[in-house]
Amino acid sequence: MTIPYHADPGLDQSRDAMAVSTKISAADLRFSSADRRVLHRLAEEVASLAARPAEDEKRGLWRRHNALQTTRPLVFCDPEHGWYEIIPPDQLECENALARRWEMRLRKEIFWGTRMADDYTIEPHFDVPHVHGDLDWGLRETRIGGQDGGAWRLEAPVTSEENLEELHFPVVQVDQETTDRAVGLAEEVLGDVLSVRLKTQWWWSLGMTRTLVGLRGLDQMMYDMVDRPGLIHNLMSFLRDGTMALLDALEEQGLLSLNCDGTYVGSGGLGWSTELPKPGFDGTARPCDMWGFAESQETVGISPGMFAEFVFPYQLTILERFGLNCYGCCEPLDQRWHILEQVPNLRRVSVSPWADLPAMAEMLGDAYICSIKPNPADLAMSNLDEDRVRANLRQTLSTTRHCHVELIMKDNHTIRNDPQRVIRWSRIAQEEAARL
Repeated sequence: MTIPYHADPGLDQSRDAMAVSTKISAADLRFSSADRRVLHRLAEEVASLAARPAEDEKRGLWRRHNALQTTRPLVFCDPEHGWYEIIPPDQLECENALARRWEMRLRKEIFWGTRMADDYTIEPHFDVPHVHGDLDWGLRETRIGGQDGGAWRLEAPVTSEENLEELHFPVVQVDQETTDRAVGLAEEVLGDVLSVRLKTQWWWSLGMTRTLVGLRGLDQMMYDMVDRPGLIHNLMSFLRDGTMALLDALEEQGLLSLNCDGTYVGSGGLGWSTELPKPGFDGTARPCDMWGFAESQETVGISPGMFAEFVFPYQLTILERFGLNCYGCCEPLDQRWHILEQVPNLRRVSVSPWADLPAMAEMLGDAYICSIKPNPADLAMSNLDEDRVRANLRQTLSTTRHCHVELIMKDNHTIRNDPQRVIRWSRIAQEEAARL
């Protein structure tokens, strides 16, 4: 028998926008004594790192930064796919599949705390997500190719108006018994050194256009905006209503968790905040107590006017529910800013490598967090050109010197099996941030 189990979300944002279940066997909830010893040893090291005074200092720094108070630029590096080159599978000691996932998480924390030297905060917690089924929409694209991380193409399932009848809103199906067993196992193995928390990140982005593309296809979506605008409006209305219903269900069932702590929010940055949760919080999280996030990378090829018609109004309804908001990822936002500045409680704005940096710096000023995404290609080249990295960061920080800046290294598909690249990038970024 197999049990649906929500994969550890970690910080790898390459996953789908909504949480997707994976399968583990019931035997995966039984750890050997050897696996338990490995996990406990690593957890002790994480607890020791979390107790350092420097972690408190970084938490305070993020809180001031997120409140738009003056700080030095903050630095955060998430190697994403590069983690598998920093901690390859043959370095994991555990045998059990679930234990190996937990081991990977603990080893990431240790790498961050001992070698990365960025502003990521090490926490004395170990989060266990709910065991649940897929949050699907009734239809899903077929992916062709993609083996071993390679390229793939999709076959979209919505080929006509009739297919819309096959769609349904996502349904939250929690396996409470198995969830309790997973939490109990974590308590048993790690609870004497780390605080075990039941905490699920049910989504990454609430932007919906990734789902739209999966249902209709990227090229077809753009053709439809001209040839069949009513179809796009119908799909976006359905996705908006389904997302709103999902938020309602998660809130009513008490399944939401605060993300105003060391949680990765938006497309970069940690959520530490003095403004969340909102008054009236009674221990059960509501969207208004949380950071919200939307982006629309898939529509980078459409005009601002089309974005304003086909995407933004549907996202706005959702973002209005959140206490603070983040917007954007890899898409350049300078041509859409006059639309996006209508987002309520907007605090963190992505400035991608393809954005007009001087224009974004002028638009954001000191009223928002300028979440800069340096180009990850620097870490994937045949050699790490440290002089180039330093010069680019120095120019970037000079251009944005009047903004509330964070430098977020992410979207790494490879670091050429060289962990020193993320270590050196983080230290160069810290040195350049300290110059201001």
